[in-house]
Amino acid sequence: MYQVVTMYGDNEPWWFFEDWQKDIEENKTFNCLEDAERYYIKKWQELSSTYEYINTKVNYLAAFWNAGDERWCEECDEDLQQYKGIALLKDLQAVTFESGDDFHERHNDCAKPKCCKSSFA
Repeated sequence: MYQVVTMYGDNEPWWFFEDWQKDIEENKTFNCLEDAERYYIKKWQELSSTYEYINTKVNYLAAFWNAGDERWCEECDEDLQQYKGIALLKDLQAVTFESGDDFHERHNDCAKPKCCKSSFA
């Protein structure tokens, strides 16, 4: 089974830190890759027209964000960027094949976004 998940939280969708699934806002399930890919493309186009910044990986993982969309992290003692992410997954794991040319790795951000250092511990 394939899934297209939409997430919102502190991390881009390719990190898959422990408890990453708690950030899932929507989980659509598909029996075939083609249907999942069509839905992913539709969501990608929708989000890319809504958010200021984008970072896309080659295997159907993308993060979108706007400057100033942050939350205060007591543990880190700083503001953390909040990301809207989409991912095309197989059995809730990142796919190992590449997306089409339109979705190859790219980004339009200038500065490196912040992330909580406690996620790496």
